[in-house]
Amino acid sequence: MQCRSCGSDVERPGDYCLVCRSANADAVVLDLGRERAAVTAVEDGEVRGTTTVTTTPEAGEDRPRELRNYASRIADEARRKRPEEVYAAGDREVLSAVREWLHYDLYRVAPGDDEDPVETALRRRGSTPLEVVETPPGEKLGGSHSTLIAGRDGRRAVQTVAGHPHVKKVIPGPIDAGGTGSQNGARAKATRADDNGNVRLLIRDGSSVQENRVVTTARDRETGEAVRTDLNEALDEADLRG
Repeated sequence: MQCRSCGSDVERPGDYCLVCRSANADAVVLDLGRERAAVTAVEDGEVRGTTTVTTTPEAGEDRPRELRNYASRIADEARRKRPEEVYAAGDREVLSAVREWLHYDLYRVAPGDDEDPVETALRRRGSTPLEVVETPPGEKLGGSHSTLIAGRDGRRAVQTVAGHPHVKKVIPGPIDAGGTGSQNGARAKATRADDNGNVRLLIRDGSSVQENRVVTTARDRETGEAVRTDLNEALDEADLRG
């Protein structure tokens, strides 16, 4: 594999060139399985190559160490490309472990029945990129209602949503105590996007429910749905989705 800028050899497809200091990939797509992960480097809408990382899942007390090492190796393959964006699909446990090692905004993709994650990511990148909001999650909470239901879990759900790079603001709504009771503790989900790309975050706690408005940088329903998918996946990973 050679650098596209200077022709120097690079070890893996899409690796950043240390000779001329130039990138050979602008995005990385992770297809994460519990035993095998594919790390695909993409540049200008074309696949530069794929590297495979494998593991043998352990059980018992060895499992956390094995999963941590597996995730670290996957993250290292992505980092060596120095991409602008990282997309991921596949096993939720592996994805959550990779997040711990990878200090990039990681966008979850949900391939259609006839698509693989790379095709989905390329299609998503083909549209005009959404604005990234740099405001810290704690500063995105606003509106006339300041009370959140479900105590610490409710705040954790809001912080999870507010941490998304395409969320501008989360505006808490009034609390309705007339809902159907739940025995599963606090549960949260992002609802279908509206025509402006904004969504609602519903948090349920027992018989109470709170509808919070989530203002995103999406420009229409379609791009809002992509953000909604990301938000619900993040809530899944936080074990708050319901």
